[in-house]
Amino acid sequence: MQAVPVLNTSFTTFNLNGFLDLGEWRPFLFIPYFLMFMLSTISNSVLIYLTITQTALHSPMCILIGLMAVVDLLLPIFFVPNMLPNLLFSWTEISLAGCLIQMFCIHCVGTFQSTLLVWMALDRYFAICKPLYYHKFMQMPNFLKYIIFPVVRNGLLIIVMISRVGKLSFCKTNEIDHCFCEHMALVQLACGDISINNLLGLLAAFLIITADFLFITISYFVILTSVLKSGKSHLKAINTCVTHIIVMTVTITFALIAFMSYRVRNNFSPNSRVFLSTMYLLFPSCFNPIIYGVRTKEIREQFLKFIYQMKVFPK
Repeated sequence: MQAVPVLNTSFTTFNLNGFLDLGEWRPFLFIPYFLMFMLSTISNSVLIYLTITQTALHSPMCILIGLMAVVDLLLPIFFVPNMLPNLLFSWTEISLAGCLIQMFCIHCVGTFQSTLLVWMALDRYFAICKPLYYHKFMQMPNFLKYIIFPVVRNGLLIIVMISRVGKLSFCKTNEIDHCFCEHMALVQLACGDISINNLLGLLAAFLIITADFLFITISYFVILTSVLKSGKSHLKAINTCVTHIIVMTVTITFALIAFMSYRVRNNFSPNSRVFLSTMYLLFPSCFNPIIYGVRTKEIREQFLKFIYQMKVFPK
């Protein structure tokens, strides 16, 4: 009897099995991730509300902080609501289309967050180093000139990267060792050559996140140098710049370690890789409202005014 050849089929549904090695302890991760998600949602929602409703906060820097709050509000929404029932009830299934959409949304919003930090660095540069030209360069028509290139760069790289993933065939397994559709976690399940996908992921990491980080670091270095040379006491400017650099350094460290853990031989456990990936997305969303919001004098004053009104005149 002639054997019937077995055709290779590509999986169209996947199971997200992040932290699976924790066994019965896995559901307990629901608590810290839920609390971080609520912290991010509440703090960023309040910051967005204040930026929109308080005319005193309609300055360029406060608007940029408000946009950052929008990004920080959206980013966890793309993966945490799907991740929480996964941890608690083991609802792990996701379609290939859903996976690609989630991946696209996370990368789009994540890279826009990096670009917003570049715009903030430009705002601080003109405000501190070129105060006489601040209003000229921060007018919207002139300011848009600085953002066209990074936006086009982000969009092209992400579209090419995600469309390339959509063309792959997945015949190895449909078990993704992650809590969301991370690019290389999905790509490594594909059949055939994935070197181009690997290269596109590296380009996105270094041409967007790393390049933006270097630009921001150089900008703040120029600002600090200008402040120190002026001989004036600008402790607020120094404190703000140092704080921003620390937060960005922690975030980019998490991101690059997570990216490179798929590409170089290392001793990282799958749980450590998943933890780092979730932290470089959740960590900024939880702490940016404090770093960029509460620590900004104008926003802090409006926030305290808002709290006072809610307390004295409850509805």
